[in-house]
Amino acid sequence: MILLFAALVAVVAWAQSGSDERTPGRESGATVRALAPPAGEANPTSRPFGNPSVAVAAAWRDRWGDGFPDTARLDRFEDRENFVRWLTFLAESQFYGQSAPAREEIQDCAALIRFAFRNALVAHSPAWRRTVALPREPGFGDIVKFAYPNWPLGRGLFRTRPGPFAPADLKHGVFTEFADAETLLRHNTFRVSPNVLAARSGDLLFFHQSTQRQPYHAMLFVGHSHFQPQGSDWIVYHTGELNGGRGEVREVQASLLERHPDPHWRPLETNPRFLGVYRFALLR
Repeated sequence: MILLFAALVAVVAWAQSGSDERTPGRESGATVRALAPPAGEANPTSRPFGNPSVAVAAAWRDRWGDGFPDTARLDRFEDRENFVRWLTFLAESQFYGQSAPAREEIQDCAALIRFAFRNALVAHSPAWRRTVALPREPGFGDIVKFAYPNWPLGRGLFRTRPGPFAPADLKHGVFTEFADAETLLRHNTFRVSPNVLAARSGDLLFFHQSTQRQPYHAMLFVGHSHFQPQGSDWIVYHTGELNGGRGEVREVQASLLERHPDPHWRPLETNPRFLGVYRFALLR
C-alpha cells in the first residue's frame, strides 16, 4: 500500500494509561529532539522527482499503516538477523551480569527491552563494548542500513501514538526514547499469534494482570540461548519491583513457565491474562 503525502494527516493525540513504569518521571522527562529525514537525505525533496510532494511521500511511505515509515524498517535479511541476535544476546546477558549503568537503567520489564533494542541498533565499536561490558564477544555483525542514532527517526526509538506515519510526526514528539510496556504493545509491535509455539527469537510475550497497579508486562523470547547449551524456548524478563525491592532479571524456558504455580503467568491461549506473541514493527 502506497500512501500519498496528500493523504497523510496528523495522528490523534493519545494519553498513556496503565503505565508499566514505577518512576516514569525520571525517564519520560528525557529530552526529545526533532527527528531527522532518512539517513543520508538531509532534504527528501531534493531527490530527482518531478513533484516535491511525491518525493516526500516516497521517502516516508508506511506500507503497513502501523505508524513506522518503511525507511526505518530492516528490509535486508542480514540486517534483521543481526538485529535479532544482538537484541536477544544483550537482553539475556543481563541475567548473567550487568554493568553499573545497565543496572541503573534496567529496573523493570520495559526498561530491559528498551536497553536491548537501543543497543542492538547502534554501531558496536570497541568504545561501546567497553561501556556495555559484554560478558563475552558474540561475533555478530552490525546492521548495515543505519546505526542509531543516525537513522531515519533520529533520537526517537519508539512510537507513542496511534495512526499511520505522517511527516508531521517528526516535529511533534510522536517518537521518543521512552516507552513503557503498554506503549511497546500498542504502538511498536504487531500481534503474531496467541500461541507461544509461534514465537521466534526477538519476539515479545505480553501479559495483562488487571488487578495490579502496573498491569502490562513484557517478556523477550530468546529461543536458542546464547549461554545455555540446551533448549530452544528460553525467555528473559525483568520482574519489576519485587517484595519492596528493585527486582531482578530472570531467565526461564517457556515450557517451564507454562507450569508456573500462578496460572495467570502461564503463556497459554487458555489464560486470558496472556495477550499473545508480538513482533517489532521494524521487522515487518
